Amino acid sequence: MATCGEVLVKLLEAYGVEQVFGIPGVHTVELYRGLARSSIHHVTPRHEQGAGFMADGYARTRGKPAVCFIITGPGMTNITTAMGQAYADSIPMLVISSVQSRSQLGGGRGKLHELPDQRALVAGVAAFSHTLMSAAELPSVLARAFAVFQAGRPRPVHIEIPLDVLVENADALLSSQPVNIARPGAAPAAIEQMSLRLIEAKRPLILAGGGAVDAAGALLQLAEHLGAPVALTINAKGMLPSSHPLLIGSTQTLAATRALVAEADVVLAIGTELAETDYDVTFAGGFEIPGALLRIDIDPDQTVRNYPPTLALVADAQLAAEALLARLSTQVLPERLADWGAERAGRLNMQLAATWDAPTRAQTHFLQTVFEVLPQAVCVGDSTQPVYTGNLTFNPEHPRRWFNSSTGYGTLGYALPAAIGAWLGRCVDGQPAGPVLCLIGDGGLQFTLPELASAVEARTPIIVLLWNNQGYGEIKKYMLNRGIEPVGVDIYTPDLIGAAKALGCTALAVEGEAQLRAALASAVDRQGPTVIEIDEQHWQQTFAL
Repeated sequence: MATCGEVLVKLLEAYGVEQVFGIPGVHTVELYRGLARSSIHHVTPRHEQGAGFMADGYARTRGKPAVCFIITGPGMTNITTAMGQAYADSIPMLVISSVQSRSQLGGGRGKLHELPDQRALVAGVAAFSHTLMSAAELPSVLARAFAVFQAGRPRPVHIEIPLDVLVENADALLSSQPVNIARPGAAPAAIEQMSLRLIEAKRPLILAGGGAVDAAGALLQLAEHLGAPVALTINAKGMLPSSHPLLIGSTQTLAATRALVAEADVVLAIGTELAETDYDVTFAGGFEIPGALLRIDIDPDQTVRNYPPTLALVADAQLAAEALLARLSTQVLPERLADWGAERAGRLNMQLAATWDAPTRAQTHFLQTVFEVLPQAVCVGDSTQPVYTGNLTFNPEHPRRWFNSSTGYGTLGYALPAAIGAWLGRCVDGQPAGPVLCLIGDGGLQFTLPELASAVEARTPIIVLLWNNQGYGEIKKYMLNRGIEPVGVDIYTPDLIGAAKALGCTALAVEGEAQLRAALASAVDRQGPTVIEIDEQHWQQTFAL
C-alpha cells in the first residue's frame, strides 16, 4: 500500500522538485516514508525559520520552488517569519505541514503541538492555505500550488495534512500526473496602446522590479531602442550590467534620482510594486511619477496599487517585454531630447558619486574588493550597514546575484540560511556554479548562528562575511539621527569566530584589503563554510578616502 505521504513525494518529483528542507518530528515522519527512495535532496536546518529562509534562497538562485516539511504547531509558528519574507518578495515556497487528525481539528483537547486554527495563523503569509481532508484531494491541491508558482504571482503556499490522512491508502493516486500551466501572454491591444505612448515619448524611463528578472534580455534591448534610463529595485539588480550607460541603479530613495524620474514624460514600470522600500525614503514619502505611467504586472491587483496607471497590462513580464520590443524594434522613433538617455543618466551617476560620505565610500570599496576576487559570486545579504550601502552603490553584472532582507519584510538573520539554500540552488547536476556569499552583521548572525552547523553538515562552502560593529549599528545610528538616546542596541557580542569554529567552520578575522583578498581566495577551495570577520571601525578608518 502507498500512503498519502508516499504519493505526495512521488508527485513532488513529477513537478520537478529537487530539494526539501525540514526537521523530522513525530508528526511528520510519514512525509519521510518515501523520501529516501526518491531523487529529492533533503537538508536539515536547526530551526524551522532556517528551513523557510533556505527555501527562499534556493528559489531565488534556482528560479523554482523548494519544499519545506514542517511539524504541526511550533514548526508552523517558527516558519511564519520566513514565509513573510518570501511573501513580501514574491518568492515561491511550498510549505507542507502536518496537523491534528480530522476528528481532533479545533478540538482544544490539549493535543501535542495543537493550535486552535493553524490555517488562520499562516493565511496572511501565504497565497493560500489548505487543509487536505482526504488523500483524493492531493493531486488537485498540488496543481493549485504549482499554478501559483508557474503562472501567477509566486508566493508561499501552505498545505496541511491531518495525521490520519497522511497514512491513508493512496494507491489510486499513483498514476496522477502533474499539471503544467503557461504564463499569461500580453494582450495585443494593450501592447499597441503602450507602444504608441512610448513612440511619442520625449523622455521615456523604465522602472523594473524583481518580477521582471527573467525579462532582462528584452528589457535591455528595449531600453537601448528607446534611449530610456533604467532604474532597478533591489531584487532586480543585475538586469543591466553595471557599466551600461543607461543604468541609474537602485537610487530612487535619493532626491537627485527622484528629480530625474519626475522629468520623464512616460514611465514604463514592469514587475514592481512601486512600494515604499523600493522607491521611498523609509516612512518619509516624496517619490512622484508625474508622467504617464504604464504598468505591467502578473498580479492584476498590483497594477493599480500605490501609483494609479495611465495604462495597465496583466501579463508575464518576459512575454510582455518581448512583445513591446517586437512592436517597437521596427518603428523609427522620433528624435529624443539631446540631453536625455545616456547623457542624463551619466550626469545623475556622477552627481550621486560625489555625494557619498566616508562610511559609504569605505563600504563600497569593501564590496568592490570582494567582487574583484570573486566576480561570479552571489551575495545574500542581511539587514546590515554594507548591505544598505550596496543597495545604493553596488550593481552586479547579472540578475539573481544580489538579494537581501533589508527591504520588504526586513527580517534579521535571513542571510545565513538563505545563503545555504542559494548555494544549493546554484548547483547543476551536483556541480556548483560559483561561490555564494553571506553578508551579515554580528547582531543578525546571532539570530540564526546554529545554521552554521547545517552548512557544515550539508557541505555547502558558503563564505560568511561577518561585518562586526558590536551591536545593532544601523538602528543605533537611526536613533541618534532622531535625537533618541540609544537603548538596547549596544548588545553583548560573543566571540563569533570561536563559536563558528566550534560549529565546524573555518573562521578568521581580517584587518585589511590584502588579508581579505587572501581569505576569500582560500575560502573558495574549501568543502565547507568559511566565516571571515571584518571589524567595521578598523575598515572604515582605513578606507574612508
